[in-house]
Amino acid sequence: MKYVLVTGGVVSGLGKGVTASSIGVLLKACGLRVTSIKIDPYLNTDAGTMSPFEHGEVFVLDDGGEVDLDLGNYERFLDLKLTRDNNITTGKIYQFVLDKERRGDYLGKTVQVVPHITDAIQEWIERVAIIPVDGKEGPADVCVIELGGTIGDIESMPFIEALGQFSYRVGTGNFCLIHVSLVPVINVVGEQKTKPTQHSVRGLRGLGLTPDILACRSSKELEENVKLKLAQFCHVPAENIVTLYDVSNIWHIPLLLRNQKAHESILKALHLQGIAGDPELHEWTARAKICDMLHDPVRIAMVGKYTGLSDSYLSVLKALLHASVACRRKLVVEWVAAGDLEDAIAAEAPDVYKAAWDVLKGADGVLVPGGFGDRGVQGKILAAKYARENKVPYFGICLGMQIAVVEFARSVLGLHDASSTEFDPETSSPCVIFMPEGSKTHMGGTMRLGSRRTYFKVPDCKSAKLYGNVSFVDERHRHRYEVNPEMISQFERKGLLFVGRDETGQRMEIIELNDHPFFVGVQFHPEFKSRPGKPSALFLGLIAAACGQLEGFLQNNCHANKPLSNGMSNGKSTVKSHQNGNGVKFSNGSVNGGVYSNGNSNGMHH
Repeated sequence: MKYVLVTGGVVSGLGKGVTASSIGVLLKACGLRVTSIKIDPYLNTDAGTMSPFEHGEVFVLDDGGEVDLDLGNYERFLDLKLTRDNNITTGKIYQFVLDKERRGDYLGKTVQVVPHITDAIQEWIERVAIIPVDGKEGPADVCVIELGGTIGDIESMPFIEALGQFSYRVGTGNFCLIHVSLVPVINVVGEQKTKPTQHSVRGLRGLGLTPDILACRSSKELEENVKLKLAQFCHVPAENIVTLYDVSNIWHIPLLLRNQKAHESILKALHLQGIAGDPELHEWTARAKICDMLHDPVRIAMVGKYTGLSDSYLSVLKALLHASVACRRKLVVEWVAAGDLEDAIAAEAPDVYKAAWDVLKGADGVLVPGGFGDRGVQGKILAAKYARENKVPYFGICLGMQIAVVEFARSVLGLHDASSTEFDPETSSPCVIFMPEGSKTHMGGTMRLGSRRTYFKVPDCKSAKLYGNVSFVDERHRHRYEVNPEMISQFERKGLLFVGRDETGQRMEIIELNDHPFFVGVQFHPEFKSRPGKPSALFLGLIAAACGQLEGFLQNNCHANKPLSNGMSNGKSTVKSHQNGNGVKFSNGSVNGGVYSNGNSNGMHH
């Protein structure tokens, strides 16, 4: 087993996760099998109980693991299915060691950070690295390990000590360290400054780790004299210093690394020259180019409660992007804070209220993602009502499905106090109820988590067609509440169909409205399995409906995992215009854009 360790210095948020994922893409393109491990130095056992504001979204794996969002990057970039053990936290390691201590495994010994914690970290890495995650048998060739946090953090010290020992143990030729650092440009002078990276590398060396490759984040490409200066002061050959400069979309990062021959430096450090080939990235290159060329916008209103931090909905944003590129549209995400749609805001801040409704009404489609807590729920209900009554394509995920059910109960069934028992335990019309096996005393790991099977009960529904007319699908879940099975007949009599259910038929998984262009809600989270080039079926349905292409997709018996005939192999595509039933002209396969436009004041680009 060969190991590539990615560390970060100077500041957090440099993009270590995307860098580690891109290195994996590059090595995979060279013909190697790759697996990934993310180390998070926090004491939480997993990411499940952390606020999205604190740490971005919680990514859910097939086995129900609630993990760091970087594992989502690995899965998307490398098309892997990782396990909960691919995310190591300080909490997991200490729990593992303390459980052994309580059993008496260390009888007579004083249990200490060195050697017991550091040994446990190394054993964990070696054990997980050999688990196949790419659908093939046997272990991978290379394990890419990302160490979270920044060099010098107190909480990551045991991991750095363990990895220093580990690099010595596995030996030269089996371990390659890539250090991601910042080379800022001081605006007044316009000069790239190397001092932060020098200090970071010195700190790394002082802790017993020596970088083989420097990946420097900067707004523009490193100047040659800056590279030479870094090489001299950091003791890294100039050819092993690469720049990760700002690009229009993150799919360019593996191409940046390839163009700077990063793979040659890695293969040399791992003694894999002559075994691995040149990287084959034709499809990846074409996708990155197409994404840049898109210009016809599709506007999706994202109605949520964590709209201040886009990482809170990272997988949803990526799934929307994958679908919009497949439909040849430039994705424009319009953020709507759910609370701003509520009547209470109209009196307090009428300008905010009007702006929120203007954005919602100007969108081509509405998406209400998952969430917890009652803040903004009324606004989400109003968004679902607007989409239902005005025939605007709507997609509700998890809570987004539940509030669509509540809204239908109130507006169509006339049950004015209908609600979820999560928000109103005393409601006389409990449309959404607590799951029988849930826990109200323990929060961590007590939800219905991971991959579960959904059976289609209505074969000719839109969802089944989008999935390719299969009889069932496996998707990932994360919820404590579910639609009340005792009220299903009332809903279905009025036209809200529960087209997908679990194997018992008692758990509602997918809802659809018959007399609507696209009104779909799902209890699961399809965003977690969306991949570049293989978009999630239901996200594809939303985007296609939002730009008038849905009928064409359904007639072609579209399947999200079928290759789309879009000329991706050579980066070209043909333009064919069609007229849909509403007289709206749309382009099928027309070349247009794909960088997220944020739509809110902070102007972040992804």
